[in-house]
Amino acid sequence: MQTHLSVIRSKPLLWLTTLIFCLSALTAEQRPNIVFIFSDDHAVQAIGAYGSKINQTPNIDRLAEEGTVFLNSFCANSICGPSRANILTGKHSHINGFRRNGERFDGTQTTFPKLLQQAGYQTALVGKWHLSSNPTGFDFWEVLPGQGSYYNPAFIQMDGSRQQFTGYCTDLITEKALKWLKEDRDPSKPFVLMAQHKAPHRNWSPALRHLSMFDGKDVPVPDTLFDDYSGRTPLLKENEMTLDRHFHWGHDAKFRGPSQHPEHFASRHRNGEYLRMNEEQKAAWDAQYEPENQALLAQLEAGELSKEDVVRWKYQRYIKDYLRTVAAVDDGVGSILDYLDEAGLADNTVVIYSSDQGFYLGEHGWYDKRWMFEESLKMPFLVRWPGVVKAGVKSEALIQNIDYAPTFLEIAGTPVPADIQGRSILPVLRNDSQATSDWRDAIYYAYYENASAHAVPIHDGVRSQNHKLMYFPRGRQWQLFDLVADPQELRSVHDDPQYARVFNVLKKRYEDLRTFYDVNTAVIPMTRGDEDWWRQRNQQVNQRVRGGDFDLAFIGDSITQGWENNGKSTWEKHYGDRKAVNLGFSGDRTEHVIWRLTRGNLKSLRPKVAVMMIGTNNTGHHMQAPDEVAAGVEKILEILQERTPDTKVLLLGIFPRGREQFDPYRANNTGINQYLRRLHDGERVHYMDISDAFLESDQTLSRDIMPDYLHLSREGYVRWAEAIEPKLKELGI
Repeated sequence: MQTHLSVIRSKPLLWLTTLIFCLSALTAEQRPNIVFIFSDDHAVQAIGAYGSKINQTPNIDRLAEEGTVFLNSFCANSICGPSRANILTGKHSHINGFRRNGERFDGTQTTFPKLLQQAGYQTALVGKWHLSSNPTGFDFWEVLPGQGSYYNPAFIQMDGSRQQFTGYCTDLITEKALKWLKEDRDPSKPFVLMAQHKAPHRNWSPALRHLSMFDGKDVPVPDTLFDDYSGRTPLLKENEMTLDRHFHWGHDAKFRGPSQHPEHFASRHRNGEYLRMNEEQKAAWDAQYEPENQALLAQLEAGELSKEDVVRWKYQRYIKDYLRTVAAVDDGVGSILDYLDEAGLADNTVVIYSSDQGFYLGEHGWYDKRWMFEESLKMPFLVRWPGVVKAGVKSEALIQNIDYAPTFLEIAGTPVPADIQGRSILPVLRNDSQATSDWRDAIYYAYYENASAHAVPIHDGVRSQNHKLMYFPRGRQWQLFDLVADPQELRSVHDDPQYARVFNVLKKRYEDLRTFYDVNTAVIPMTRGDEDWWRQRNQQVNQRVRGGDFDLAFIGDSITQGWENNGKSTWEKHYGDRKAVNLGFSGDRTEHVIWRLTRGNLKSLRPKVAVMMIGTNNTGHHMQAPDEVAAGVEKILEILQERTPDTKVLLLGIFPRGREQFDPYRANNTGINQYLRRLHDGERVHYMDISDAFLESDQTLSRDIMPDYLHLSREGYVRWAEAIEPKLKELGI
């Protein structure tokens, strides 16, 4: 009887389970496809839908006509690889670990393609990748090696091999994307296709069919082509991305042979694209460029051109080539849209066009990106989704590329992991593409590629609807711009009393967003390679440790480096015969030590003991919170554990500073030391606080020990050495 009842009761449950399964299967079939077309360095001012006055992009514009164009779409880090990592992970660069070009993306971390793949989507990637490691989370991929080439490019295959193809890169990427759509995907599954172009990245080599575009006409010159950088941080003048001083003879201007006019054209970087061409391609190329080149050379020889005239010529060469490469991207967008229509896929496919960041099209006299000014901060984002996204709408909602991953996941009905930092744009799209009442009021931006090829310094900041605040750690400089009154960002008003309230509010938002996004500079590797002495010392240290056999290493800042000055005689007495090396760099903070140890200072260095004292500059430069600085020290310990696991670390509490006991800097260091003592494990890490060796009985510092109440005198180094000597012997040194 019980068995009979259990069977009867189980039937409704069975039917319900079957119904849910059927509904789930139906939903899976109807889940929208996603086509993400992504270019490189496509500035919004070169897109018709964004109001371009210099070119037309009819196919990209079609997305705006049939969907929404976001006017306030921003990148989180204006550089190629990091922007891609932002998009894949939905996280800022300091979290996903890819902060600058040349690093290696950790493909084991969670990305939206992996999650969509797990949810039953087919995932495909074709084109530029630029993340060093191989793509993960894709059922199919075929990518360009590194930056890739415009002409006759090679593509890395999924088996690791490389195949070279004759043709033009933009067209080949479009063809490969279409082939996958037409022939290679499973039509029973929803799909995500990422078609990622190299264009319009430097060196702006157009397709042969577009070489004559703009012949006989000049492109309008931007108002700020001859910007003198007054009214803003002097760091702007140090840039190396001007058309005036940094436009290359072969690579950019398309001349052949060595530079005949180094006073106008930089000499490095040949036009590698020309070297890749076959004879037919070269002939078409020469027919276009050589007459123009020879005409300029004749004018230069005749002395007919001023410096400004030459800059204007460079601008025309640059902008025409740039726009010509854009034309091929637009052609590719059209081909994909046409196929979606023909195949009956358009109604159930979300199509998005974007680029990794914006670009300077002569504004401020620049090409390239990196700076937090509007031209490179803004990135295009156009989305068409029939039946969901209202057509012909312009949205002013503040969105960012960390929002793409959660948006794709929500479109697919897939849960968004809690650690994703971006927000799904879907609520905005469903609100007629307008910001909802709880939408963000500002975005956070950070650029980390210090001492890069273009000499753009590290900086970060926030951008609200009408204002922008930037912070440059070098010189501790703030910049504030009123984007309504000064849309070209020609004058910083950070010190204008009329903007004091705005300045203070945005500084508060800056700190709030850094906290919200877990920005702790103490753990983010940072170079000081833009300082000549630091770069030279780093190179010398790297060379010394490469072949050296050292048992003892001192790691730290100027107080440690001082062993070579005030502490020299004491060093020779205590450590001269102990095979010791000094890894102290004046002014370093924890983040700089992290950089150095992961980029050469360790090399083959495997000391028996490392004496480390670091963190006082985190206090002195930023009054950084004790827990953040301690996290930086802990990160250094993790690096030592990973790279030289047998090394024992004598971790010293940060030395006292400031004359009086209640000096705020000393108090902050004391707070840091509270955290550091917790890192003591008695086996690998041995913590010591030797403050008493320097302090008087009333807890003051004497100038005899620390002349500036920070750095040690000769006597101070004697006391340091004597205080740690018993411990060093205990540790086997």
